[in-house]
Amino acid sequence: MYKSLLYFCFTLGLMFSTINWVSANPPSHEAWDALLKKYVSATGKVNYKGLKTDKTKLEDYLKTLSSNAPEESWSKGEEMAYWINAYNAFTVKLIVDNYPLSSISKLHGGKPWDHKWIKIGAKTYSLNNLENDILRPQFKDARIHFAVNCAAKSCPPLLNAAWTASNLNSNLDAQAKKFINNTAFNKLSEKKVEVSKVFEWYAEDFGNLVTFINKYASTKVGAKAKVVYQEYDWSLNE
Repeated sequence: MYKSLLYFCFTLGLMFSTINWVSANPPSHEAWDALLKKYVSATGKVNYKGLKTDKTKLEDYLKTLSSNAPEESWSKGEEMAYWINAYNAFTVKLIVDNYPLSSISKLHGGKPWDHKWIKIGAKTYSLNNLENDILRPQFKDARIHFAVNCAAKSCPPLLNAAWTASNLNSNLDAQAKKFINNTAFNKLSEKKVEVSKVFEWYAEDFGNLVTFINKYASTKVGAKAKVVYQEYDWSLNE
């Protein structure tokens, strides 16, 4: 009887530990990846009209994110990829829900990033919460700014693939290099640079701007180069 009870307790404990282990796995981002490949070009142009016809698939993916909040057992890469995908997918959802639309800045009194509507686990977040309270302070990686997309033409382009732990570092480097060397966003020379306001708004993340830019720039910038910040185009990135 005693041995049977011990065996029962051991089996029950094993079952619960297995259930907990399974529930701790990060959700799949394959559905989001498929939508991005179908409706986002290689240059980051988004077909919101087309995406609206697949809105159910987008919403199903967001429900998966909402019911699978990051857990301590996840790796740093899994967490970071989750939050980047969440930021981008919920931003797309915001546009699709209000499309046709000329600019994200037309929503919620010009402050759509402060509007709390994103439910993940037991909490409700705004887009700013995801970026400024989670991604930036937790991961301290300036390349995040080339990964999250605010649905505007001047924003670093939306990657047409989902972020995962395995592609995270290579894609962060690739996105940084593409954005910095794209003359639509930044114009670089030895003595003068005209750069995106992203570098001004988040200056504390980039440190010495010239040093950061030169990590990825094809045209090297002089240490004493004049820095000019370009106007930001908030038109929709379609």
